[in-house]
Amino acid sequence: MARNMLGLPDGFEGNAQSFRILTALDSRGATPRGMNLTRAVRAAVLKYPWTRNEWRSKGPIAPELLPRGVGTDPAAGAMKYSAYDIEAAEMADVLSVFPGIAQYQQTLECSVMDIADDIAYAVHDLDDFYRAGILQYTSVSAELRAWLEHAVAFKILKTSELDQRQPGHALELTWRRLVAKDPWIANPDAFRDSVRRVGHDLVDGLLAVPYDGGLQADRAVTAFTRRWIDRLQESVTVDRTPIVRGGHIRLSDEAWHDVVVLKFVHSRFVLDRSDLAVYQRGQTRIIRSLAEGFSTWLNDPDDAGRAPRRLLDSVEATTEEYRQLRETTPELFSQAGPNEIQRLGQARAIVDYIASFTDAQAVSLNSLLTGTSDSLWEAGRGL
Repeated sequence: MARNMLGLPDGFEGNAQSFRILTALDSRGATPRGMNLTRAVRAAVLKYPWTRNEWRSKGPIAPELLPRGVGTDPAAGAMKYSAYDIEAAEMADVLSVFPGIAQYQQTLECSVMDIADDIAYAVHDLDDFYRAGILQYTSVSAELRAWLEHAVAFKILKTSELDQRQPGHALELTWRRLVAKDPWIANPDAFRDSVRRVGHDLVDGLLAVPYDGGLQADRAVTAFTRRWIDRLQESVTVDRTPIVRGGHIRLSDEAWHDVVVLKFVHSRFVLDRSDLAVYQRGQTRIIRSLAEGFSTWLNDPDDAGRAPRRLLDSVEATTEEYRQLRETTPELFSQAGPNEIQRLGQARAIVDYIASFTDAQAVSLNSLLTGTSDSLWEAGRGL
């Protein structure tokens, strides 16, 4: 939406938005811009320490030589990144105090945060969805068992012949993606052992007994969570000279495969559900509607002045950011028209404004903009 509809070259990215909140949008006390955090703290959120567009000129690069998160087609721009173009100088300044950290590598603090995020995603989310009754023994068991039993047969199938509707096929696709992107660590024996380990502890252990909210069920899920967190924490290793797809602090090879399999279960049996997809598509329509509504409003010569004050202030501040970016990096604007700075400032301000909403605020405000709300004063207060 941010790239295709609003025309922002670096669009929207959650990691980059977090860095922008810390360094530009939020403020405390007399600090005019950002939260006045130390460079070390700001660097600790740079999970993908590059901008989206700096990869466009690098030419074809083998996937295993690309930092994790860039994607497979750098010429199209990085898939994940931790700074927008207007925060590129800030990111460079933050990283300048870490001369011992190689280009495109996370700082030590960031590596710790990244591993903690992986562990939480792999373990705690499974805990939550088991309690909610979403993870079911039959489907998860069928997938893992089918892959273990037919792994040899899967090897001779072309990727185009794999059908994710069939048990075991989705896990085989996951394994093939690992081999393509991370041949330095992907190990067939370790992967098979992780599938067995997760199958034994998660499927035959936890999921075999449906969660009923009782004390025994709570103890079982708490024990599972504690056991896996301890296991993954104890596996953390330090690497003084990591490869470009690794980090100075990382999980052991064995634990890395465990996390891959646990994440697969989460992705396959939670995130790929149709009922979640319906909700997500509905939320996407709301965000698109808000972006269209605010863009139309700000470009209405007769009514733009009545747009929310916070949005108008943001347009002014963000336009100035792009103006300064053009002065320091004119090559980014070599093909820009006379109104490009104003257009970019307005688009980024709209993204910042919408990103600041809670889900409930977004739904409520969209109903006002589309004329479907009858709660004028309550819904519109505080914009």
